Amino acid sequence: MMDGMERNARDDRARRAADGQGLAAVAALLADRTRASFCLALIDGRAWTAGELARHAGVARSTATEHLNALVGGGLLAEERQGRHRYVRLAGPEVAELVERLAGLAAPSAPAARTPATLSAAGREHALARARTCYDHLAGALGVALTDAMTARRLLDWTHGLELTPAGRDWLAELSIPLPAPGGGGRRPAVRPCLDWTERRPHLAGAVGAAICRHAFDAGWLTRVGTTRAVRLTETGHTALAHHLGLRAMP
Repeated sequence: MMDGMERNARDDRARRAADGQGLAAVAALLADRTRASFCLALIDGRAWTAGELARHAGVARSTATEHLNALVGGGLLAEERQGRHRYVRLAGPEVAELVERLAGLAAPSAPAARTPATLSAAGREHALARARTCYDHLAGALGVALTDAMTARRLLDWTHGLELTPAGRDWLAELSIPLPAPGGGGRRPAVRPCLDWTERRPHLAGAVGAAICRHAFDAGWLTRVGTTRAVRLTETGHTALAHHLGLRAMP
């Protein structure tokens, strides 16, 4: 009996040590400023080339390639090849959630001096804070406003953790937004709160959040702002959200 208990205790210690080692490896990957910059850029859900990420981070392409190999090897990025071109993207929504949450925990940076060189950067930051994609769902002030409006209309319920209500299912059906099958094989939940790093409040993530975001693009409610992950509501989008959610004063 004692031998069995000792063996179980030894196995538990080994598992904890392995888990700790894995956590340390992931933390080490994100502890580098260049690799963290790459992951933040890839939260837009699109695939980027090494050259694009190198220009984004201001590093040599060879340096970018070295960092990308480490991120792919560590499971944070996935790569796709088309002919001679290599593209990378985040390995999945759980990686995007990790990066977004860590960004939310980071202390706000001090305001930069307002020079002509920083005014455009300030404009980009403002656009991102107003409305952006967080991997494949909406974030920023718009994402939080949409989540609040769905809650106010009892399409979402927070009583026992975030849940989609029957009224919410009916609302999605009216908009022809597909719902994930109950008890589906995927690990992704239907709805999940994601802490917004600019608003410091939750916005809607999960399969439903992704489906709403996809519908908004397909229906012409949203358009991207340049090459960033910032988005803006079109006139069609303003009209649609006012009609479907009563959202009139929107960012």
